[in-house]
Amino acid sequence: MEEKKIEQKLCKEVKKNGGIALKFVSPGFDGMPDRLILIAIGHMAFVEVKAKGKKPRKLQVKRHEMLRKMGFRVYVLDDEEQIGGIIDEIRTL
Repeated sequence: MEEKKIEQKLCKEVKKNGGIALKFVSPGFDGMPDRLILIAIGHMAFVEVKAKGKKPRKLQVKRHEMLRKMGFRVYVLDDEEQIGGIIDEIRTL
């Protein structure tokens, strides 16, 4: 499945679960994850969306590691079947 379709499905499912999936853009700081997921009350994580079977680029991996060291959750999503599990995990943070 292509990245765009997986990303659309993620946004739809987050919304169905009472949250928002903000497009995350960071000018001048490449490699940041695609989406910032916010779910009530105070639960958040970053999600990097990839086409099925694709992996993050080196710079993206570096940014993910940086965010994780700061205590943030970062997920790499390349299959729509992962969406429910990611949302459940974010809710339990």
